[in-house]
Amino acid sequence: MPRKKTTTTPAEAPGPAPVERAARFKRVRESHQMELAEDYVELIADLIEEKGEARVVDLSVRLGVTKATVNNTIQRLQRDGFVTSQPYRAIFLTDKGRKVAVASRERHLIVRDLLVALGVDAATADADAEGIEHHVSKATLDVFRRHLGKERRRRS
Repeated sequence: MPRKKTTTTPAEAPGPAPVERAARFKRVRESHQMELAEDYVELIADLIEEKGEARVVDLSVRLGVTKATVNNTIQRLQRDGFVTSQPYRAIFLTDKGRKVAVASRERHLIVRDLLVALGVDAATADADAEGIEHHVSKATLDVFRRHLGKERRRRS
């Protein structure tokens, strides 16, 4: 006699409710939309700190993309209020752009430091933090900070 096949409906499936799941996907999509802007303003801030200016050619080389790609992205960043720029001139961060760059850099360092504290080698931790930093929630970052603070106090 064949066994009766059981099926699970989406409402019965284990895990978060569909509304919670939708909220999670929405947060990830929003993170993806900001990811490029954060990478660019963070790099622009680094270049300004290192060289006194950020130029399309420098961004192109560091990101491994064409100057046309950088120009298109800079136009979007200008439209969204993160940078100011004029043709054939340096690129500058607006106050909004500076705030995003500082926050992005801080998230990167916290994630990287946590990975290193867990035993990941520095180069791998730095590379992995580059992706994770854009998707980690504020609540999780706060836990990372507290954990790192405890680790640092233990070592002292």
